[in-house]
Amino acid sequence: MVRRVDPEFWRGRRVVVTGHTGFKGAWLCLALHRFGARVHGLALPPESPSLYAQARIGESLAGETLGDLADQANAAAITTFEPEIVFHFAAQSLVRAAYLDPVETFRSNVMATVNVLDVARRCASVRTVFVTTTDKVYLNREDGRAFQETDPLGGYEPYGASKAAAEMVLSAYRASYFERGDKTLLTGRAGNVIGGGDWSRDRIIPDIVRAVMAGEVLAVRNPRATRPWQWVMDALEGYLLAVEVKGESRSATDDPNELAWNFGPTSRADAVRVEQLCAWAIEAWPERFSWRVEPDSVGALESGLLMLDPSKAVRDFDWSPQLNARAAVATTLDWYARVLAGEDASAVCDEHLALWLSGAAT
Repeated sequence: MVRRVDPEFWRGRRVVVTGHTGFKGAWLCLALHRFGARVHGLALPPESPSLYAQARIGESLAGETLGDLADQANAAAITTFEPEIVFHFAAQSLVRAAYLDPVETFRSNVMATVNVLDVARRCASVRTVFVTTTDKVYLNREDGRAFQETDPLGGYEPYGASKAAAEMVLSAYRASYFERGDKTLLTGRAGNVIGGGDWSRDRIIPDIVRAVMAGEVLAVRNPRATRPWQWVMDALEGYLLAVEVKGESRSATDDPNELAWNFGPTSRADAVRVEQLCAWAIEAWPERFSWRVEPDSVGALESGLLMLDPSKAVRDFDWSPQLNARAAVATTLDWYARVLAGEDASAVCDEHLALWLSGAAT
């Protein structure tokens, strides 16, 4: 039987979410608020447009601090809220942006992680820290295998390398400080998470939506790239379950993968090409969306094939995604279509959250 998040576990808990002004962080704040948690956000100011603004995330928070976590003074704000649980989502998460500015990417993804962990290890109230990285932390030889948690980490481009470096930071802090104390440090690896309210540049669905809005033909860099697409609430359910189930775990091993989990589609059929995703978008907007191939002029190295093996999460948490790739795309495009038609974004988010919690999204 598939295990579901227990809202009662979160009721009244004090939680810090870094990166709450970003796409996944905003959805997590909405879910935690619905459960009755007291959430403090810590992140850079939101870009425009943003789900943070559209869904009025600030109204659901017990407090927030806006600042760069690569600055240790901003990370110190975690202590003032006295949280039990910290979700560290804040990151520079775009491959092409990392290629264009690797220094800022390493600063954001490595030093911000160091600062958050260092504050958390000294904060008496913190019991559990959950850090998200990415499917791109693995050394990708594109041999057709789905990555397991025990596969070697690597990185042929700055983004993947920065997140693999963050994983080494996690390993060092877990072994040196968390295992010796009374705190737990957990890691989630996911990638190509989709859902309403993502406005990031150089991500295929936000790019599709912008092309539809502008009445333009979308230039697609690599239509044959294969990715493990998954709905944002499926990934977040995995993260929440990890904290519920393993939040009091104490690792007695130096293996950095014992408290790390992949979250991705359980069927290889849900690792589909970008061109297939574009075909589904044409079905949704037959008169409004079209695309063409245009090679990347930036020169960023992007993987052709990425797949995750989530069997450890299935085994440990009885976790399973509600939506397959096609349903995840359809649900995501439904959000954008309704919001572009004038519906209130917060109300649409509430409806999608209700479907997720009821299991009716399946």
